[in-house]
Amino acid sequence: MELYLTLQHVSNLTDVHSLATPLVLRMKTIVLLIVSNIFMTLAWYGHLKYRDKPLAWVILISWAVALFEYIFQVPANRIGAQTFSLTQLKIMQECITLVVFTVITYFLFGQTLKWNNLVSYAFIFGAVYFSFAL
Repeated sequence: MELYLTLQHVSNLTDVHSLATPLVLRMKTIVLLIVSNIFMTLAWYGHLKYRDKPLAWVILISWAVALFEYIFQVPANRIGAQTFSLTQLKIMQECITLVVFTVITYFLFGQTLKWNNLVSYAFIFGAVYFSFAL
């Protein structure tokens, strides 16, 4: 069985079906945001593994990777705007960004969190909580 992803597959994710519950739409949003953030973090920071390469080369590669970020980010925001406020989407996006960033920088660069980073993250997770509180 061949597994591949086309723009049409991603585009179909934004279609609203009568069976799509708010929970399904929210889960699609979160999954797409996670995938988008993986590409974003790799585009923004992955080039640091290749400091010996010419700047123009890493800029072009980063742009190519960032294209995939947008392929997932735009549908995530379109789907998410159906069940989240824009403020909730943004705050959730920032939280997902930090989690993805932390995992990638650990595996690619061996960087670990310090206590002050954990406190900062706790405040950001608090922002997510208060954003979604009624």
